Amino acid sequence: MTAPTATRSAIPAGIWVLGFVSMLMDISSEMIHALLPVYMVTVLGTSALTVGIIEGIAEATASITKVFSGALSDWLGKRKFLAALGYGLAAFTKPIFPLAPTVGWLVAARFIDRIGKGIRGAPRDALVADIAPAHLRGASFGLRQSLDTIGAFVGPLLAIGLMWLTADNFQAVFWFAVIPAFLSLGLIVVAVREPERPRELRRVRMPLRRSELARLGARYWWVVAIAAVFTLARFSEAFLILRAQSIGLPLMLVPLVLVIMSLAYSLSAYPVGVLSDRVNKVTLLITGLALLLVTDLVLAFATGLAGLGIGVALWGLHMGFTQGLLATLVAETAPVELRGTAFGMFNLVTGLALLLASVIAGALWDIAGPQATFLAGAAFTLVTLAGLISARGRLTAPPQG
Repeated sequence: MTAPTATRSAIPAGIWVLGFVSMLMDISSEMIHALLPVYMVTVLGTSALTVGIIEGIAEATASITKVFSGALSDWLGKRKFLAALGYGLAAFTKPIFPLAPTVGWLVAARFIDRIGKGIRGAPRDALVADIAPAHLRGASFGLRQSLDTIGAFVGPLLAIGLMWLTADNFQAVFWFAVIPAFLSLGLIVVAVREPERPRELRRVRMPLRRSELARLGARYWWVVAIAAVFTLARFSEAFLILRAQSIGLPLMLVPLVLVIMSLAYSLSAYPVGVLSDRVNKVTLLITGLALLLVTDLVLAFATGLAGLGIGVALWGLHMGFTQGLLATLVAETAPVELRGTAFGMFNLVTGLALLLASVIAGALWDIAGPQATFLAGAAFTLVTLAGLISARGRLTAPPQG
């Protein structure tokens, strides 16, 4: 039995279930999001800047909500309820997308959907950390991320097939996306079992008080700072879709961008997670940032579909090298009783950075074109690499719990 296979069999069942819950919701979300930027630009006549602002506000909304849901999960000592509530809200707002007659309705739907994501995100990540054994934490986050990302390429594939079957009927595809969203909600309600809170664990009365936030520690805040600058370099994936359109990819095939990206992400996330339990995590993170630097340069200068495909695949690979690692570093540098708050604050800061990054990317796109957008991403990546290398020693800490 190989090491990854042995590791996979040792991961608790609850991690697998949470991974499939994420996968089903991602299938639903990505069926919509793979088409939404093009739908807004070509059907509703919005600009790239508007797409950037909408995407940034949507993700920032989710991140702000995560702060309060994460803190609430620490205060209550209950994470599953809040995670299920978030998945439920996302499921019940999916029908708004096919019914929306104007951009305003789409903004409202995206906003409410992201509130659901915000409610579930930090409690779910804290629940993964609670269920996972300390020596398998990297593998557990990598597995959940990998299953989640399988949904991120299955969704666009379904969108492509349905766009072909329905002769580019956006609303029909959006309606079909409602089904996996409700399957996801049913699975978390029925099949996820939350571990009992240890009696000896310190009770957290007011997680967002300054004294409690100070207990998160310097290493945790270094992780957050590095992640924030990194997020400025990796703006919304909506711009990958717009880049494909600018190069000339046919409308029906535009979702292939997210398929390629998510396939590379899914195939790399779990092996990198397993590897992170055995080698230095910061070294792997530096590798991921180097991949992003190459990615931005490829996408900046791509003139054909081959260059686009290489750039999109590299984008997914860099995500596989970074996203699970950052979550693992948050779990390892924060006190056990403040994990929900730690993930919430982490997502708040990175979400606000994503808002700024998406607005900057949209403005650069409208003013100077796609090349300027991706070259700016490369510049932010270099800044992040310099900061990560200089802070390398501060980020090394023994696992918590």
